[in-house]
Amino acid sequence: MSHEVISSVIRGANVFVDEAEQKLAEAIKSKGEDHPVSFPETAFQLPMVHALMGLEVTKVGQLKDVVAHARELAPSPPAAKLWLPYLGDGLDAGIATLLAQEVTCALRYVNEEPIEEGFTGFISDTILRELGIQLVDGRLPGFAAILGPAPTEEIALNTIREFQKNSILTFILANRDGVSMRDQLVKQGVELGWDTYVVPVGRDTHSAIYILDWAIRGALTFGGHKKGDWESCLRYCRERIFAFGLTFGPIPDDWYAVGAAAIAMGFPVISDHESTPEVRATGVTTYEALVRQTDPEKLVATCIEVRGVQVKIENVDIPVSYSPAFEGERVRKEDMQVQFGGKYSGGVELLETVPADDINDGEIIVSGKDFDETEVGGVLDLGILVKVAGRKMKQDFEGIFERQMHRYLNEAMGFMHTGQRNMIWCRVSKAAVAAGLRLKHIGTIVHAKIHDEYGGLAEKISVTVTTDPDEVKKLVEKAQPVYSARDDRVAGMTDESVDTFYSCTLCQSFAPNHVCMITPERLGLCGAYNWLDGQAAYEINPTGFNQPVTKGNCLNERTGEWENVNKFVYEHSNRSIEHFSAYSLMENPMTSCGCFECILAIVPEANGVMIVNREYPGDTPIGMPFSTLAGSVGGGAQTPGFLGVGRLYLTSKKFISAEGGLSRLVWMPKELKESMRERLSQRADELGLDGLVDKIADDSTATSSEELLEYLAKVEHPALAMEAMF
Repeated sequence: MSHEVISSVIRGANVFVDEAEQKLAEAIKSKGEDHPVSFPETAFQLPMVHALMGLEVTKVGQLKDVVAHARELAPSPPAAKLWLPYLGDGLDAGIATLLAQEVTCALRYVNEEPIEEGFTGFISDTILRELGIQLVDGRLPGFAAILGPAPTEEIALNTIREFQKNSILTFILANRDGVSMRDQLVKQGVELGWDTYVVPVGRDTHSAIYILDWAIRGALTFGGHKKGDWESCLRYCRERIFAFGLTFGPIPDDWYAVGAAAIAMGFPVISDHESTPEVRATGVTTYEALVRQTDPEKLVATCIEVRGVQVKIENVDIPVSYSPAFEGERVRKEDMQVQFGGKYSGGVELLETVPADDINDGEIIVSGKDFDETEVGGVLDLGILVKVAGRKMKQDFEGIFERQMHRYLNEAMGFMHTGQRNMIWCRVSKAAVAAGLRLKHIGTIVHAKIHDEYGGLAEKISVTVTTDPDEVKKLVEKAQPVYSARDDRVAGMTDESVDTFYSCTLCQSFAPNHVCMITPERLGLCGAYNWLDGQAAYEINPTGFNQPVTKGNCLNERTGEWENVNKFVYEHSNRSIEHFSAYSLMENPMTSCGCFECILAIVPEANGVMIVNREYPGDTPIGMPFSTLAGSVGGGAQTPGFLGVGRLYLTSKKFISAEGGLSRLVWMPKELKESMRERLSQRADELGLDGLVDKIADDSTATSSEELLEYLAKVEHPALAMEAMF
């Protein structure tokens, strides 16, 4: 351990602690000790303090204990170079930095200091959970935190593009001489934000706490670790969260202190500067702690190697970059070469199963005008017909494969795809067309990706891509009855019509005790997997996350409990969950990982339940927003009265049927209600509950229990007359 590093870390940590003490004294004087303090949209108030110290800080005065502990941890600044450095002093100073930064940044929110435009500030629990499924299925293999601007704008651009190609989420913070890497990327026209995996957090070094808070909540949310269990939380970060830091240029004391904080959490730091001393100690991080790499072309590869990130490079032969990092990229009108579908023209995509003799694998047929043959900003029709052949291919898989085209095409840089079936809308950027992207590459992408992900089923694949209006119209006419037949087939399936359910343990990499059980009438709580998806996934990979579970003897028809399902859940939840009920909110409900779309919660005084989706940030009638509820529901916990669900579960015939089903729903956010109105109304009509949707309160009519009860009584909601829930 270099004496220069430890000396700098200790000096930097003491500066952070001094500042926290000063800011706290000012806040107590101006706001008072009883003034509330918390980061926004989180169930953990101050996540690092919650995890490492076990304190639930809610008032400014309680921060005094935090600052005092940070002062104890930070060794006295060395008068000169520390010639006999001890690793523990450096790591303690790193923890002191974490606590001090959290205090200072929390007080910024107390003082209502604005977040600079273009930066996120604190990262909400909602964002953490929205990315949960990508964390566990490998689409996000690792995370980078970049401190400072790159030596040149070209190096900044190349570094970010390399991280994107490797699907690594990149946070940007800190500046040098007032310049942030964000400024460099904006000048290069890089689209920033969560959708493109490039997230500017803050312009100063303090912003590091927002990133490290986000990481520690992985241990609390997905790992199920408790407050104050600092050792387990830090071990979880080291072993399960593949994060690392990257610095450009000479490292000042405050950056060294932040680096020590990251290392204490198990995250190594890589520097591009020739003067950086290396720290090759292992044990705290998985491999080395502080590594130097001065060659810009090897920088990203070194980061991946040092942290041990397992990346999967997409091998798709097209002239633009291809990666999940581009899935959320938006092609704006001013950057657009051509668009298809939506309200502008016809658009349709269809996948069908055919005999093997009817197609040639890899054949791509293109007709009509190509991208480069249209004027800038032009409009074309678009039809995509994919034919698949395979001995194990089934009609039931067609819709599953077809839905993946949205993801496949979006991952091409400069290609934007929304919608499905005959409701697609696509745009292609001028830059992508200039790079050589053409219609035929749609076929290249679809052919390569289906073979890659469904090779066990799809033996031969051909793709026809057309922009000819007459051909597109014919394809729409062909597709309509196919879509209707699919919907009828899926809608007709019931839990009673099958003897096998499918498990999903994908999220156990983050929530070790969670087991999702997917039935025909209950999709996965993430909303991304239904029963047919589970069946297809098992056929593709018989040893994967989705396993068939024969139901066995029915132990309780009302609650949905079966002997073999219980056995499977018990064995695969690390023997922590003995009973599982598919249809009950109150009796042995399914566990939740943290990736759920919505949360169901009992409202005792209304004799019903409410549902809140992660996108809704406001208050609910039970006094807790989504973020607070999620802190109790996630992590593989089985919590009667609270349940993570996919939103489409609301319209299932088995929706909490043990407690009375849809007639128990008394409150939901208005935006969610309106987006599901047609489906909800159809289900209510089936139940003979005329006008139920309008009887369900929302945030425009009630946000407190008193307002809720008043509204329910006014509209005569059926839940008020039902049998008591408990």
